[in-house]
Amino acid sequence: MSLFLSRILSRKYLSRWLILSFDLLLSALSTLCAVIFAGFLLSKTYGWQQLFNIGAVAVLASLASFYLFRTYKGVIRHSSFSETGRIGAAVLFKVLILLAFTFFVLGSNPSNPISLSATLDLLITFFVLTTFRVALIEVYNQLVNVIAASKDHLLILKSNKHDNIFLRSPAPDRIGKYRMAGFLQTGRKESLRVGGYQVYTINNFEEFNALVNKQFIKAVLFMDEHSVKEESERLVLYCEQAKVRMLILPAVNELSQGRLQNRQLPEVRVEDLLSRDEIEINLKEIEYELEDKVVMVTGAAGSIGSEICRQLCTFPIKQLVLFDSAETPMHNLRLELSERFSGLDYVPVLGDVRNNARVEAIMNRYRPQIIFHAAAYKHVPLMEENPCEAVRTNVYGTRIVADSAIKFKAEKFVMISTDKAVNPTNVMGASKRVAEMYVQSLNRALKEGLINGETRFITTRFGNVLGSNGSVIPLFRAQIAKGGPVTVTHPDIIRYFMTIPEACRLVLEAGTMGQGGEIFVFDMGEPVKIADLAKRMIRLAGLEPDVDIDIKYTGLRPGEKLYEEVLSDQETTLPTPYEKIRVAGVRDCDYQTIAFEIEALIKSAHTSDTFDTVRKMKAIVPEFISKNSIFEKLDKAAQKAV
Repeated sequence: MSLFLSRILSRKYLSRWLILSFDLLLSALSTLCAVIFAGFLLSKTYGWQQLFNIGAVAVLASLASFYLFRTYKGVIRHSSFSETGRIGAAVLFKVLILLAFTFFVLGSNPSNPISLSATLDLLITFFVLTTFRVALIEVYNQLVNVIAASKDHLLILKSNKHDNIFLRSPAPDRIGKYRMAGFLQTGRKESLRVGGYQVYTINNFEEFNALVNKQFIKAVLFMDEHSVKEESERLVLYCEQAKVRMLILPAVNELSQGRLQNRQLPEVRVEDLLSRDEIEINLKEIEYELEDKVVMVTGAAGSIGSEICRQLCTFPIKQLVLFDSAETPMHNLRLELSERFSGLDYVPVLGDVRNNARVEAIMNRYRPQIIFHAAAYKHVPLMEENPCEAVRTNVYGTRIVADSAIKFKAEKFVMISTDKAVNPTNVMGASKRVAEMYVQSLNRALKEGLINGETRFITTRFGNVLGSNGSVIPLFRAQIAKGGPVTVTHPDIIRYFMTIPEACRLVLEAGTMGQGGEIFVFDMGEPVKIADLAKRMIRLAGLEPDVDIDIKYTGLRPGEKLYEEVLSDQETTLPTPYEKIRVAGVRDCDYQTIAFEIEALIKSAHTSDTFDTVRKMKAIVPEFISKNSIFEKLDKAAQKAV
């Protein structure tokens, strides 16, 4: 039935001759009704032959008037107020023809019903014809809605662990703008119904595509992120090929609570496909460590820092100090925390980690017991062009915060580093490695009694973060939205990825389990080819790579390498109680030596002597070999000197 209606509605408009036929019929019937009613008032009856003659004359008069005014040529569903004027003029002309026929053919006769019914005929015919058009428009709109609803069907990917939800209560008829069509599963074909709906089984793309076309499937709903990852190499690919939208359920309980009928569900994103199983962390341990503590986060308004703040807000901390130099992002974070965590005691503080007086003043005022240091410059090409600023923020800023942590008796200092610090090929990675070496040397100096204090320094090191400021995914998403091209630096470039929540859970766990001096590294899983990532994102947008959206290779940027390492060749790893978290066995750093070298490096950075600054960094980090950079000449000069 829906297919039949679809074919009707697929026509641009109804036949004008069909409309003319209906108009003639309705006009003649209106005239007969007017005549019969007028005859009733005059107590006069008419035989069938007389009524037939009157009707025939009415048809001829209507045909002449409708043809003259072209009332049947317009597209009815696009009718406007001016169309009613055209109909009114045509009806008036028809009545005038009937009156002329009465007087000149039948003769003037006061009892003649046509002359007496002219006004009635005018009113009835106009009303009937306009009502007919209004009714057609309404029927058309209703049919469009019915067909649209019947076409926009949705399937839910069946999950055994969620079946009990539909056993307790039936699945909703509508989810968002879609009508529920049933459940989808792969495997052995069997006749099943869940929650009153059919379960469809598919095992290859041909079966899926046939089901999509037969049932008008426009979307598939995944119950959670885990099911998306499980189907990333099968059903997700089928949906991409068939251009079927993929939606993900925000919370399973929303199905049974009827919240989805008028809600727009989020679509599956590439982040959902790349993320791995969540890190298992000991929430009780973290809660015990953080309970009733004052916690400070530097770089609090950034992508990593803000997520650390959100996760910290779920623990029973005493106070949260947000420290960042970015005014607008800090304001936005403040509004978010006020809405989501109204009972939390938090303090947004504007300040720069490079301002020693400001950092010490804040430390002295709030006395944080645990510090998460996320403030850093991290964009590789920019830091390659501005190495002195990279040192001033990533090295000097870290030194200021770390020294203040000792001075004001913080218990723990957790530094957030990067895999680019391993065998660095760029200024950004090298500056982070120097910062790592400084906090490690501080921890050793504290243990050896060279410095008075109890602060324990811990470092976390991980790869690229999905969706963070400056990551490729927001860039690709924006380029796809503009119609391309999507820019990739090299067809073979690969990167490790993790989600922002994953990264922040690692940071919190490291802050709990670290005893001081460790560099915690994360099992990043399999690396991702950036070109494949770009193609996947294009397909998720319902487009075809190199057909709808071009991929343009721009060449490696300054300081960029084809792959990132998690550990350097000279480092080994030790296990921890958590499978995906290991400890890097890095070489010891002597505090006095590192402090002296870093002091010289910072002085050079303050003078804005670019090459001298990079030269000093290479002396501190011998494994720092520049790639695709103007600083490669420093490496060549060093080799010649040897």
